[in-house]
Amino acid sequence: MTTLDALMSRLRIRQLQLLIALDEHKSMHKAAGVMSMTQSAASKMLGELESIFAAQLFERSKNGMIPNQFGHCVIRHARLLTMDLSALCDDISEIRSGRGGRLAIGSIMGAIPEIVVPVLDELHASQQNLSVEVVEDTSAKMLLQLDEGHLDLVIGRTVVSDQPAKYRYQKIGDEPLSVVVGHAHPPLPENVEIRDLIDHRWVVYPTQMPLRALLEREMDLAGLTMPGNTISTASTFVTVTLLMQNTGLVSVLPTDIASLCARHGMLRILPIRLRSQSQSFGIVTRKGGPISPPAARFIEMLKVRLAAAWPPGE
Repeated sequence: MTTLDALMSRLRIRQLQLLIALDEHKSMHKAAGVMSMTQSAASKMLGELESIFAAQLFERSKNGMIPNQFGHCVIRHARLLTMDLSALCDDISEIRSGRGGRLAIGSIMGAIPEIVVPVLDELHASQQNLSVEVVEDTSAKMLLQLDEGHLDLVIGRTVVSDQPAKYRYQKIGDEPLSVVVGHAHPPLPENVEIRDLIDHRWVVYPTQMPLRALLEREMDLAGLTMPGNTISTASTFVTVTLLMQNTGLVSVLPTDIASLCARHGMLRILPIRLRSQSQSFGIVTRKGGPISPPAARFIEMLKVRLAAAWPPGE
């Protein structure tokens, strides 16, 4: 049986071109002419292909060379591979021209509504052929993806890394946080405090995450111990869904996320001022490696937007 390793070591693009030419012209002589090679060289190349697949690919008839079921199968995939290679050439051309390419961004959830999405909208308007992937996860996991080359940049934190110095870090700001409940939660006093929510069940971030540590500090400042019946999740979607469906739950979310959900009637923000300062976040890229043109453009647009939002001296 032909294996992928065997194909990768023996198959050549020119062989696939010959198959397509034979399918189109039904003649070894004509296919060889299109390929600018002798008929004997073309016949030898076809023999090599049939050896790779251990099957005859064409039948000779009065109508010329007709592909059999094996031939049709290989030709179909040859055309798909050719199309993919053509798309690759187009993508390279688009990248060189500055119009296309691929951009993979990782972002903490709090930065997505007001930081990532507006800049992506602006970037898309100027580069409509750009392919974009957005990953929302913890900073620790996204830094690993950045190290492996799966992400071009991260909007997150480097303090969670054992080696923060190996990254370029440009601070954006601190991430404001809000205490939230579901929209259907019964009204609470205007002067509500964290200690008033002790009977609620908390939806919290997993251990070792900065926002989990912040909540633990807030509990300690209020003279409370962290409840043992928490629900732990790093998913914004899970947190919001739980709060919407259960009025006995409470959580802490980045204010930008909380405000977005509140505007759409999903959550309510409680008037509780948190005393602990949240950790800053920023633009993170790899040191010692080039930044792709789309990533550089995204960072440039983001800096312009931030400068307009927070002029020097404010």
